Amino acid sequence: MAIEEGRDDNPAAVPCLQGERVAFTGTLASMTHRRAAELVEERGGQAVAHVSQNTTLLVVGEEGWPLEPDGRPSLKLQQAQHLQQRGHPIRILSESEWLAVLRLEPAPAARQLYTPAMLSQILNVSAHAIRRWERMGLIHAVKRVLRLPYFDYAEVTAARRLVDLLAAGADIRQLAASLRRLQTVLPNVARPLAQLELLAQGRRTLYRDAAGWIEPATGQRVFVFDEPPESDNDEPITISLPFASRQDRSVWTADDWFRQGCALAEDGALTAAVEAFRLALLERPLEPDFHFHLADTLYRLGNRTGAIERYYTAVELDHDFIEAWTQLGCVLAELDDDEGAQQAFQAALDRHPDYPDAHFHLAQLLDRRGETEAALRHWQTYLRFDVRGPWAEIARQRLASTFGSSTPAEPLSTTAGGQQTSP
Repeated sequence: MAIEEGRDDNPAAVPCLQGERVAFTGTLASMTHRRAAELVEERGGQAVAHVSQNTTLLVVGEEGWPLEPDGRPSLKLQQAQHLQQRGHPIRILSESEWLAVLRLEPAPAARQLYTPAMLSQILNVSAHAIRRWERMGLIHAVKRVLRLPYFDYAEVTAARRLVDLLAAGADIRQLAASLRRLQTVLPNVARPLAQLELLAQGRRTLYRDAAGWIEPATGQRVFVFDEPPESDNDEPITISLPFASRQDRSVWTADDWFRQGCALAEDGALTAAVEAFRLALLERPLEPDFHFHLADTLYRLGNRTGAIERYYTAVELDHDFIEAWTQLGCVLAELDDDEGAQQAFQAALDRHPDYPDAHFHLAQLLDRRGETEAALRHWQTYLRFDVRGPWAEIARQRLASTFGSSTPAEPLSTTAGGQQTSP
């Protein structure tokens, strides 16, 4: 996330941090911590490495959630919250709020956005999971191109927190219900996964306010102990979230079977997922998304021929389904059908020239075929959209090893869509 100056770019004329002692926690999306400290000094403040009673402002970075290795909030954030509770006048601002105080704003044309494929590489989860989280409202696209969602840094932070909660044992359906409830209880919290301190306790999700932990589904307070209780009387209060009984499957709609297929696929029950997607298609045989997800699942089962046929069906039903074009290209490339793969990647780029994933996969294909000059343009184009992800590192390595340089052309404005990782 690049930044651009406000109208008055003379630091001496804007001593907006005069008298402030500023600390930072988490990874900043817009700059390094060293540059942030320089800006604090330029604006009349003092940058400090630790939070103490003399600290007046803590800035929370928006690229990485400020967590300790054990999953708890960073020590700085905990200290700042404790100081607030004791009445000390320390403020806690998000990175975006801090930039606004400095009269610096993210440059819209240079703000990096992430496709599902790029996000899946960063988080080490499947693109299928990313798409499901977005459908469930757990993460939110900031824009779409054709069918493809794009996510910003704030959503990357939310997705990282989601991965932590799921790893801690949270149930994804209950988590989605809890977050919907949170947004009615706390309407000013637009992104509860990123903005609130959340805890997965068993299959429940709790959030904390100044007085302690609350279960969103009931609004009741829950006592949480850091150490195991010494007696049965000290056990945490447990409140169950009731779920409606499952609807009779004989009356399920195509959408019901599709959602079931997605859930089964995410859980690794691939054969059952295939059957669910086929049942959805019995009712709606012309739905491109159903064919696309069936193709993904068939691929994961090792049925590449079946996957290719379903990807072809998806693009026949929707010529602009660039995720399907790109996935088709990836599978064809695996089967050494280089010509077919290149045509599929080019079909995606014809419909969306700024599509990072298609540039990346096409560059790989051309590189493998020894067409290094042709690959150069696509490696460089990819780096205009991604400067720090795992795929960006691959692109830089290929440029450096082949051409002795990894410097891309001037950044483009990010207008385009993203897509899943290669199957």
